[in-house]
Amino acid sequence: MPDTISTRMGDGERVKMSPEKIMDELRAGSENAAGMARIPVLTDDEIEQLYDIIAEPGRVVSVPHGHELIMTDDGIAECFVGTEADGGSGISISRQASVLSYERGLAADTGSIGHSDYSFKPVKAILDVELQAYHTISMLTTAPLFYGSQPNMGLYFQPDGPFPNPADMMPVGKIKEAQAAQEDAAEKLCADMVSIGKEFNAMGCEGFNFDTAGSTGDAELYATLQAARQLKQYAPDMAIIIGMASEFVLGMHGEIMFDEQRLAGLFPHDQVKLAESVGADIFGPAINVDTSKSFAWNLAKAVTMVKETVARAEIPVHPNVGMGVCGIPMLLEVPIDCVSRASKALTLIGKADGL
Repeated sequence: MPDTISTRMGDGERVKMSPEKIMDELRAGSENAAGMARIPVLTDDEIEQLYDIIAEPGRVVSVPHGHELIMTDDGIAECFVGTEADGGSGISISRQASVLSYERGLAADTGSIGHSDYSFKPVKAILDVELQAYHTISMLTTAPLFYGSQPNMGLYFQPDGPFPNPADMMPVGKIKEAQAAQEDAAEKLCADMVSIGKEFNAMGCEGFNFDTAGSTGDAELYATLQAARQLKQYAPDMAIIIGMASEFVLGMHGEIMFDEQRLAGLFPHDQVKLAESVGADIFGPAINVDTSKSFAWNLAKAVTMVKETVARAEIPVHPNVGMGVCGIPMLLEVPIDCVSRASKALTLIGKADGL
């Protein structure tokens, strides 16, 4: 056994740790997840297996043959044309060329496109452009092609939108007014998402991705669940992904309910049951990274939550494995050593259905 193992912190800093320290970090990370979400910790055997994955000497690690998983994404098919500020390559090519390169050059399981802002509200103004882009690309691709976007209810509040901003009202004690504004914004957001989804379905969309759901709290998740239910009833053959913004639903409203379930405070193993209830085909948990903690600590936390989510789910679970979630350090260009180890751990220990 080596004296030290090269690993990282949650902010990507390179560090060396002793095997004993890594084992301590793994146990602590799992205990943190279990304590917050009130779920079981990883077993001793699973901690040992997780340690072995982190301690593997190769820069890139992988799963054994037969354990490979399908991959979905949130606009990464456009990474070649995306700007460096978004983690892209900034190559002067079209969206179509980027998606085809991703599919054919990288052997992608699925592909996706989305508006450059990746939010539903801006899509309304250029919906015909997005429909045409999706239609053209879908005629040239073989892999399933999703259209993705974030609910991003924040864009519906002033100064960007028509509704009063809860962030301005809550600090001065206008709690009921802030809740009412969120409810009004959620109603408008839901209507927009349903309208856009119906247009994409009519055009022949293969799948719709509600990405980063709940980013502005429980009212946004409420709107997303309502929209997903309505779309699934209208278009039962169009696949729907609900990918979360964080491990914990923020109670910005605090009292909003969906099917008699309070949304504030729900963890992934409860979130997935709501996604199932509205007809979602894939659920994507997002487990937040603590940049002050080690990669081992963060990964153990993520695997613990994903394992419990998969155990309770009846639909495929595709953990969000990217910048700042599911163990991956908070870096724009994520390090492959951490990405491959997180992917292997979530596959073999977390029992994820995809990534």
